[in-house]
Amino acid sequence: MKFDQFQFLLQNAFCESEGDGPPKVKYKDIPVERLHPLVLAYVGDAYFTLYVRTTLLSYEQNKVRVLHTLDSKIVSATMQAVAYQSLESGLTEQEMSIVKRGRNAKSTVPKSATVAEYRNSTGFEALLGYLYLGKKYERLSELVEKAFAVISREMTKAAKDSGGKK
Repeated sequence: MKFDQFQFLLQNAFCESEGDGPPKVKYKDIPVERLHPLVLAYVGDAYFTLYVRTTLLSYEQNKVRVLHTLDSKIVSATMQAVAYQSLESGLTEQEMSIVKRGRNAKSTVPKSATVAEYRNSTGFEALLGYLYLGKKYERLSELVEKAFAVISREMTKAAKDSGGKK
């Protein structure tokens, strides 16, 4: 981020607070339908990462490096794309509209995923962000639980196919 963009964000988001409390809120209501799809994906990515990390605690609670390695693979664009493709047929028309907005948003694709994988994962994350910010928690839980199950099966299959090698 360039310095002038950082300064703009600080001035607009964190203007002077009164007393010891937090800075004054600029937006009381978040217009979820009007948010940029990459903003939705930003929130959806954070939600999915937190979901995965807390779910992994059911399996391991001491080895942080193992947890981090596993959660990085699970929340990768490649695995999220696999999950999205598995869930796609069960999405509503409105949900598909959000996914398409996320998929079509202009962003830089990392080297770790194909363009199609990255676009699908961005659409998936946008949907999760939309559901979270729209307070549709039941549907959000349903989708992330299914996504986690799909990704777990895919990773287990890949590990068996490679003979347990990395």
